Amino acid sequence: MRPVSSAEEVGALLSRSDSSGRRRRSSPVQSASPRPAGCGCGGPRRQSSFRDDVGHAASETYLVTRLTFSLLQYLGLGYRWMSQLLALTIYAILLMPVGYYYFFSSQVRRSIVYGEQPRNRLDLYIPKDINRPCPVVAFVTGGAWIIGYKAWGSLLGRRLAERGIIVACIDYRNFPQGTIGDMVSDASQGISYVCNNIASYGGDPNRIYLVGQSAGAHIAACALIEQAVKESSGQSISWSVTQIKAYFGLSGGIMEGEESLSRYSPEIVVKQSSSQTIALLPPIVLMHGTEDYSIPSSASQTFADVLQQAGAQAKLQLYEGKTHTDIFIQDPLRGGRDPLVEDVLSIIHVDDEITQEKIALAPAPRRLIFAEEFVH
Repeated sequence: MRPVSSAEEVGALLSRSDSSGRRRRSSPVQSASPRPAGCGCGGPRRQSSFRDDVGHAASETYLVTRLTFSLLQYLGLGYRWMSQLLALTIYAILLMPVGYYYFFSSQVRRSIVYGEQPRNRLDLYIPKDINRPCPVVAFVTGGAWIIGYKAWGSLLGRRLAERGIIVACIDYRNFPQGTIGDMVSDASQGISYVCNNIASYGGDPNRIYLVGQSAGAHIAACALIEQAVKESSGQSISWSVTQIKAYFGLSGGIMEGEESLSRYSPEIVVKQSSSQTIALLPPIVLMHGTEDYSIPSSASQTFADVLQQAGAQAKLQLYEGKTHTDIFIQDPLRGGRDPLVEDVLSIIHVDDEITQEKIALAPAPRRLIFAEEFVH
C-alpha cells in the first residue's frame, strides 16, 4: 500500500470511497425514499443479492482500515503504536459477530441518504416487532473529529433496538474533509431527516431523543443549541428543538477558543444565549465515567454547571470507575447489566409503566465477546 503523505489524501480517500459506494448501490433517492405508511415493514429495504452485501461490507471495511493506517502515518507513530494496532486488529477479529449483525441483519437499514454532501448517510436500527410507533434516538457518533463513522454506533443501536427503540446513527464529514461547522451542519441535517421522515419507518415523531458520544456529543450539542438560537430569533428552520424530548451527552468534551472557535463551544454559546433560547432547550443529561482520561469527567461537570446557571434543565450522571469507552463499548460487549442503557431507557420510558415492566422482566443481553483480556 502506498504511504499516505498528507492529511488531505485522507479527505480525498473519503470522497473517492463514498463515490464508488454510490456507484455500486442503486439510486440514492431510491434508498432514501420511505415506503408508504402502514406497509408493516418499518421502512424501505433495498433488495440486493448476497454478493452486493458482501461487496458493500468489503468496501466499508477497506475504508475504515485505510483511515486507521492513514491517521497513524499522519501522526508519525512508530513501531510501538503499530504493535498496539496489531492487538487492536486481533480484537476486531473477535468482534466479527458484531460486524456480521451490522452488515447482514435485516434490522439494520444502512446508508440512507439524508443530504447531498459526502458522508451524508445514516443507519437505522429497527426493533423486530413494531405494533405501535416506537421512541426514536438520533445518535451522533464520536471519533475525535477525525475518524467518526456511523458504524461506531452499532452496539448502542443494537442494544436499544432490542428494547423497542429505533436508533438512527448519523454519519458526518470528518476533518480534513470538513470543518467543525460542516460537521455541525451535517448532524443538524441528519436530525432534520429523522424528525421529518422517521414516522415512515415506524418511529414516533413526538418521541425523539438526541444522543452524542465523545466528539459526537460536542457536535450534537452544537447542533441543538444552534437550532435553539435560530428558532428563538425567528429564522427559517427545517426541524424544531421542541421535537427533541431530551439530549444525552456521553463522555463529551467542550471546545474552547477565540474568534470563530467560540461559536462551536457549547459552554460559551450557552453563556451568551438569551433566556428565550435557553427556554427552548430540552432536558439535558450528561453522562461520564470517573476514570475517563481521554476527556475528564470535569468537562461534563463544567458544562452542566454552565447550563444550570443559565436556567436550563441539566444534570450530570457519573459512572464510578468507568473509562472513556467502558460505558459505550465494553459494557455492551460484556452483556448483562448495562448501567448507561438502563439510565437512558428509564428516561425514555418514564411515562410508560407497561414498557418499563416488560424491560424489567426481559432477559439480560447476552455476551458478545469472550476474550476479556482484549477488552481492557
